[in-house]
Amino acid sequence: MLALLYDVHGNLPALEAVLDDALAQGGEEFLLGGDYALFGPWPAETLAALRRLTPATWIRGNVDRWTAEIDMPDDDGLRAAIADCRSVLGESAAAELGRLPEQAVIDDTLYCHASPASDMQSFLPEPADDDDRLLAGVSQRRVVFGHTHLQFRRSGPDGRQLLNPGSVGLPWDGDHRAAYALVGPDGKIELRRVAYDHQTSARTVRERFGDSEWALRSERRLLEARP
Repeated sequence: MLALLYDVHGNLPALEAVLDDALAQGGEEFLLGGDYALFGPWPAETLAALRRLTPATWIRGNVDRWTAEIDMPDDDGLRAAIADCRSVLGESAAAELGRLPEQAVIDDTLYCHASPASDMQSFLPEPADDDDRLLAGVSQRRVVFGHTHLQFRRSGPDGRQLLNPGSVGLPWDGDHRAAYALVGPDGKIELRRVAYDHQTSARTVRERFGDSEWALRSERRLLEARP
């Protein structure tokens, strides 16, 4: 059984809760969908826990690219968060994240971070006018992505299945529980949610990184489970 873990964002307790649940359900392999460390209270510890997972397929998210200082946004608050994360991770680990592949294909499923077209432009729970553009050139019948921190599945153009496993470490749908998905041997998808102590994670962001703009924003997002 394959566990799909997206958007962990340095939230170690959420990751540990998901891993306990996944292993109890028979999870044996892992697809890691990007955004591993930035914006959370435990960047290095989270990355270390993910590295212990085997076998695991890794892909790169937009914040992993930013952490490696590749095409960073022109935003002082985000650049401060990136600098704080890099100071904890170290230069080598940050560069390693930047070298991860952007996509992976397993059993006729395309795995990407936001969409096949971009690590920033993604799909929404309801069909949108740009779905065709974001899927241009894709032959696989299932596309798995994250980025929006919203757990859902729906049909896309030509009956293609679109699946967002949700965010392990920073859900934005009003539900504080960590989100992930399992793929069974028959290809069947199970969306799962797991409770953890989100209040401690929120408090620890400020304890470790102070009252910076990004830390206050992360604290609020963890407490409200909203963007």
